[in-house]
Amino acid sequence: VGLGVEASGNQKLFTQGNLIQTDQRFDFALEGDGFFQIMKPDGNIAYTRNGALKINDEGQIVNSDGYALEPALILPEEGIVDSFTVDPDGKVFVQMYGEEELTEIGQVEIARFINPAGLSSIGSNLFLQTGASGSPIVSPPGEDGNGQIAQGKLETSNVMIVEEMVNMIMAQRAYEVSSKAVSTSDEMLQLANQLKR
Repeated sequence: VGLGVEASGNQKLFTQGNLIQTDQRFDFALEGDGFFQIMKPDGNIAYTRNGALKINDEGQIVNSDGYALEPALILPEEGIVDSFTVDPDGKVFVQMYGEEELTEIGQVEIARFINPAGLSSIGSNLFLQTGASGSPIVSPPGEDGNGQIAQGKLETSNVMIVEEMVNMIMAQRAYEVSSKAVSTSDEMLQLANQLKR
């Protein structure tokens, strides 16, 4: 279904998925509740738990579709960035090549919802707020119940494969029992019709 998203019937469950180490500096995972904010070209903000980000030609941090992270993070134009670091609380630092000091260039903010299951999926692991989800509560990671950021990691799907297989087998067995009951009932009716003759 998507990163950190399991569908239960028609309801989406945004429980924490497993984190995998990628060691890519533009990969961010959320450890806990919340969503990254992504600015769509139409000016609407979409929400995602997919933190696989990259830099575009203008030095801006964007998602795989080229939509900018919100609030915008843009790398300095002058010089070459030697390191790019995001701390667990969302503060973003760069170190320019040849310099010793870190420079803070921005802050990642996380959105939470009263009812995240009410978000509307628009594909590509992006969701829009609805009346059912409520308005976003935006704050830095680690505040107001938000998860914290783990740089160099990505969140995998939260679907429990073994549990889903067990559920599928149980559903199959229930179908077989019901089918057998219908078949037996039909045979008994045929037998009853023969006895009447």
